[in-house]
Amino acid sequence: MCSLLHRFQMDGLRMVLDVASGALHVVDETAWFLLERLEQGLPLADAARRARAAGFPGVGVAEAVAEIQGLVEEGRLCSPDPAGPGYGPPVRPLRALCLHLAHDCNLRCAYCFAGQGNYHGSRSLMSFEVGQRAIDFLIAASGSYNQVEVDFFGGEPLLNFDVLRRLVRYGREVQAVSGKRIAFTVTTNGVLLDETVAAFLDRERVGVVLSLDGRPAVHDAVRKTPAGGGSYALVAARMRRFAAGRNNWNCYVRGTYTRYNTDFSRDFEHLAGLGFDAVSLEPVVAAPNEPYALREGDYPALAVEYERLARLLAGGGYEGVRFFHFDLHLDDGPCLSRRVSGCGAGTEYLAVDPAGDLYPCHQFVGRPEFRMGTVVGGVTRVDLAERFRASHVLAKTACSGCWARYLCSGGCHANNLAATGEIGKPGALYCLVVRKRIECALFLQAQAARRVRAAG
Repeated sequence: MCSLLHRFQMDGLRMVLDVASGALHVVDETAWFLLERLEQGLPLADAARRARAAGFPGVGVAEAVAEIQGLVEEGRLCSPDPAGPGYGPPVRPLRALCLHLAHDCNLRCAYCFAGQGNYHGSRSLMSFEVGQRAIDFLIAASGSYNQVEVDFFGGEPLLNFDVLRRLVRYGREVQAVSGKRIAFTVTTNGVLLDETVAAFLDRERVGVVLSLDGRPAVHDAVRKTPAGGGSYALVAARMRRFAAGRNNWNCYVRGTYTRYNTDFSRDFEHLAGLGFDAVSLEPVVAAPNEPYALREGDYPALAVEYERLARLLAGGGYEGVRFFHFDLHLDDGPCLSRRVSGCGAGTEYLAVDPAGDLYPCHQFVGRPEFRMGTVVGGVTRVDLAERFRASHVLAKTACSGCWARYLCSGGCHANNLAATGEIGKPGALYCLVVRKRIECALFLQAQAARRVRAAG
């Protein structure tokens, strides 16, 4: 019996993912037939007899049987599940903080989960002292990690650029004393990304995430200024100059697609055409009554777009351009515990609001029921930390039997909460989208492997 397989086809390729090992195989029609019977519970010898009875040539059946047997012996097909009964990820120290430098914003994006920047509270900026304590807390709580991460977020964090600059410099001082390396990243809408800011970010090797949704009309439909106008003309050119100035080093564009642009592969083309070589386009998370919210009925159109995007990348016209969700690492990817636990929100990763309060991640900030402690006193809601640690993919009823579980990790906790009211229960549309993205990513892996074989 061989139940931990996922078989699918795209553009004439028959592909088989061995769920447990992560091995991907491109097979012919004979092996496809045999593997389908193995999934149904037939022994390989019986499956071979069925194949010959169905008219498959005996020589081809024998060759396919031998290949399947070899892959099973190598642990690359029909391999046992690496996570046994009761498996759970280990307790790990803190490795990353998201510092909310600004609960304020110079844009008013319609779909903003943060209430247009103020997180449904008063507009405020983080002081240097709070940020300093946060970095000290991270270093003290990071245990054996030699590298930690600090992400500057908002609102718009560049509204508090002086504090950002001071915190980076303080972080460099802490590195020298602690021996730990701090990797800094900032997420910005680009409105304040002028030459002074760009020079500092480049000099200090700060990673940058640029919020740009794609084509001008798409971007301007939801990412508006406080006066109500579109913001594309304000930000696109300076983002382009910035990325080009650092040769796209540690810089990627993150866009959001909504019901207004279910043809989002065109937005990928637009962004790649601007010169960005790393692009992420995420489905909007919104209440179902919002006009821009995606619905389950939109899935067929979204599936077509992901497949079109995969074909664009497979066709060679976008050499060197990465699409974040197609960037899978099957052979040298994360270990089992990380594949099971995902981003580590609430345990390895926490967010800090301007007052110094701790939350499981940036999307939970401002919700009192998810306040976990402070940068001064540390994590006091140990029950919350355990709740998030225990909400791994194998503990989620809807995920534990899914073929994509070790490549998906069970979805974003905050997105799950928004869709279903539970951090451990992903929404139906999310699952459909993620499985399609993974299939397209696997298709690209198969195409790349074929090119290597043809060249060799």
